[in-house]
Amino acid sequence: MSIPVSDKKHTPSELRARKGGVPIVCLTAYTAPMARLLDATADLLLVGDSLAMVVYGLDSTLPVTLDIMIAHGAAVVRGARRSCVIVDMPFGTYQENPAQAFHNAARIMRETGCAGVKLEGGEVMAETVRFLVERGIPVLGHIGLQPQSVNALGGFRAQGRNEIEAARVIADAHAVADAGAFALVVEGTAEPVARRLSGEVAVPTIGIGASPACDGQILVTEDMLGIFGEFQPKFVKRYAELGGAIQQAVASYAEDVRARRFPGPEHTYGLAPAKRPAPATQES
Repeated sequence: MSIPVSDKKHTPSELRARKGGVPIVCLTAYTAPMARLLDATADLLLVGDSLAMVVYGLDSTLPVTLDIMIAHGAAVVRGARRSCVIVDMPFGTYQENPAQAFHNAARIMRETGCAGVKLEGGEVMAETVRFLVERGIPVLGHIGLQPQSVNALGGFRAQGRNEIEAARVIADAHAVADAGAFALVVEGTAEPVARRLSGEVAVPTIGIGASPACDGQILVTEDMLGIFGEFQPKFVKRYAELGGAIQQAVASYAEDVRARRFPGPEHTYGLAPAKRPAPATQES
């Protein structure tokens, strides 16, 4: 049974109220055209720092700058009419202290028009989350596997798979939720741990490589559509293989160009009709 899609603009407070209700549909977006395509269905569009790999071909999210996130965030906001747009705060723009985080988050909000920001971190970032929320900036938290901390975590590996890690992830979830985050991204976390914390915290959890018990799910759109790279993470379900379709379309275009079948007459412009001289006027 399909669920009716509302034309109402989604907001952080509305999404927070969805705890335990209809699961929240989230996807990444980095450009206005993609935002327009996703907007009719997605409840939340995340301008993720994953654009480092997806758009710029970098090896990690760490090189992304605030200016890059703002440029892409503004583009997505222009393309989204109903989705709640959240912009990632890049590495090094919020970890120093709450004042630094507020300065940069306020700039993101002001220059993009987005509805809120996302930042990574658990208990250690709870004070910063509270500082931002108390000053009017909605925050989407991010716990479990945190790509910006991949060097400290020892690589991209699932979190919470032993008792010590599980206790830490659950404590992180409570700390960030209690600090005022309107929702939590739970990434790369052992399923029983993600299920447990989803049942314990008062705000929605958005899973990615976590649990179907989360209050919503998010994927990188290009992963889900099969147009980013050959590696497919375990947690990704491919709903299309558009990469192959794009390659086939480009090959057809190339064949037409080389055979001079494109452009055809219908794709070119003729000369403008000659203008007739204006009739001479007779003076009285």
